[in-house]
Amino acid sequence: MAYTVKEIFYTLQGEGGQAGRAAVFLRFAGCNLWSGREEDRDTAQCRFCDTDFVGGDKFADAETLAKAVAGHWPKGAGGHPLVVVTGGEPGLQLDDSLVLALHQQGFEIAVETNGTITLPTGIDWVCVSPKAGTTLKVLAGEEIKLVWPQDGVDLDRLERLPFRHCFIQPMDGAEQAAHIQAAISFCLTHPRWRLSLQTHKLLGIP
Repeated sequence: MAYTVKEIFYTLQGEGGQAGRAAVFLRFAGCNLWSGREEDRDTAQCRFCDTDFVGGDKFADAETLAKAVAGHWPKGAGGHPLVVVTGGEPGLQLDDSLVLALHQQGFEIAVETNGTITLPTGIDWVCVSPKAGTTLKVLAGEEIKLVWPQDGVDLDRLERLPFRHCFIQPMDGAEQAAHIQAAISFCLTHPRWRLSLQTHKLLGIP
């Protein structure tokens, strides 16, 4: 199948359980919870997204896209190459062929998903960021990363799911300072959850 990609870039993972690790980010275009257009934000299922995922370039097949990703990993850098597949919603496009092609290029594959679309097998690190009012179909993985505050989220159910890590991440935006304090208070009263900050924004990197 063909893939529509908003951008590919090399940086440090800024948040969650792999924060600080070098990675190639593969950002797919498109999402099933919001069109990405500001005029549609008020009626979207997810209204607080801070990512531009509209438009992008076409890649004809999995092998071509995997080679493009590999081209962003520094030659001779060593280490274990990591690709973070994100969006938008990567579950709309990520498939078995691309998982295989990325593994053949030597990458460990991490995915950041809203969890409403079933993912292909073979992904090495699954991060689910649940959105209130949606139905989760990805019910296990390495980490849950819950943007906070969100009304209408079943926290007890999330805590029972078989994820290795549970993170609370303050919602970005005009009220961010208050959201950080709310997230700190939440983690202090719910010690199963750990605080995740968007360190890439604090550092001014992509």
